[in-house]
Amino acid sequence: MNKTLRFPPVLSGVLIGLSMVAAFVFAGRGIGASGFLTRLIATAQFELFPGLTEKSAYFARYFETARHPLDSWLTYFAVGLVLGSLVTALISKSWKLEVLRGDRITSSGRLLLALLGGGFIGFAARLARGCTSGQALVGGAELLVGAWAFMVCIFIGGYATAYFVRKQWI
Repeated sequence: MNKTLRFPPVLSGVLIGLSMVAAFVFAGRGIGASGFLTRLIATAQFELFPGLTEKSAYFARYFETARHPLDSWLTYFAVGLVLGSLVTALISKSWKLEVLRGDRITSSGRLLLALLGGGFIGFAARLARGCTSGQALVGGAELLVGAWAFMVCIFIGGYATAYFVRKQWI
């Protein structure tokens, strides 16, 4: 029987809260990851289409200063998340490449649904001006009404979507 090592949920919550406090103390802002992906896309678009990117009302702001868009605390945060997750998986010996799926869907179908869902949530995060970590954790901790409304909408959307895709898992 393969027993996977799990981190205690309450301790995880406490550590997330402490990391939020540390982010405010040391960086002057809360945590959030969707901004890194936007910076990465802006950089890739600039490499491929510099003229178009400079004319873009959305992406041009990343190139207004002399700093490179990836020269941001968000880059270090994202790299740290990936490396920290990898180190934890290796230490716990739970590193395993697999596609979790139900009996009624293929691995490629599951990956396609995951890609579509990730695309939708990424687009929604940019519309909402922040991802779930930025909106819910930071905004929720600051008791912002918009953050709480965002989380209510995330749960409603999740349950509504689950109704349509649940047969893939049953």
